[in-house]
Amino acid sequence: MPEVTSAYQPGTPCWVDLAAPDQQAAIDFYSSVFGWTGAIGPAETGGYAVCELNGKPVAGIMAAMAMGGQPPPPTVWTTYLAAADADATARAVSSAGGTILMPVMDVMTLGRMCIAADPTGAVFGVWQAVDFPGAGIVNEHGALIWNELNTTDRSAAAAFYQSSFGIESTAMEMEGAENYYALKVGDRPVGGMQPMSEQMPPDTPSHWLAYFSVADADETVGKVTAAGGAALQEPFDMMAGRMAVVTDPQGATFAVITPKPMEQG
Repeated sequence: MPEVTSAYQPGTPCWVDLAAPDQQAAIDFYSSVFGWTGAIGPAETGGYAVCELNGKPVAGIMAAMAMGGQPPPPTVWTTYLAAADADATARAVSSAGGTILMPVMDVMTLGRMCIAADPTGAVFGVWQAVDFPGAGIVNEHGALIWNELNTTDRSAAAAFYQSSFGIESTAMEMEGAENYYALKVGDRPVGGMQPMSEQMPPDTPSHWLAYFSVADADETVGKVTAAGGAALQEPFDMMAGRMAVVTDPQGATFAVITPKPMEQG
C-alpha cells in the first residue's frame, strides 16, 4: 500500500478538497465511486469532512458557503501545494504576479493555509503542515495519483511556479506527450502542465485537474454515471495508461486513470 510516511516537499501537491453545495451528497457519491469513508465533521471545523481510504486521509469535502459577502466558491476540486512557510509563500505568490484569494489562516493545530490564483487564473491552495501533513495514501485505487495544470499561458505559468515554489517545468520528450511538461520538485515529477486543450470549451479558465487512480477506468466511469455524474471524455488510452475526464452530479470535474504498471508506485 503506497502510504505517505514522510513530509511533503515544498511545491508538491499534498492534498485536494472539494466545496460542494450538498456536502452529504458529495460524500455519498465519492464513497460509491472510490470506496471512501467520510462523515460531516464537527462544528468547530465548519463541518469539514476528511474522507479516508483504508483508514488513511485521502481528500476533503466541505459545504460550499458564502463568506464575507462573497458568493459561495465554485464546485471544483482544489489542489494544495505544500509549503514550509505559508506566509512566506503567500508573499512569494504575490511578488510573482499571483493573487491571494483567501489570506493565510490557521486551521486549528493542523496547519496553515491560503488560497491563491496564478497569473493565468488557475486557483490552488497552499498548505503548511503542522499536525496534518496531507494525503496519507496515494497512487492506488481511489487515491490521488497526479495533479495537472491546464493553462492559457504556459510560459507565464512556468515562470510563476518556479519563482514562488521552486517548481521546475521540463518538456516530456516522448511520443504522445507533445506540448506536455512535467512539473518537478528536485528531480522528481510531482505533476504535469499543458496548454489548454482545443477540446475544452473556449471559455474554460486555467485550472488544476486532480487525477485519481482506479483499477479499471471503464468500470469507474460506469459507477460515476450510475451515481448521477457524467463523462466529459470517455475512457481512452494514452501514454500513462487508460483515463477519462468526468464530472460529479454537482459539477466538479476530475480525472480517473488506470496507470500502466510502470507508472504505479
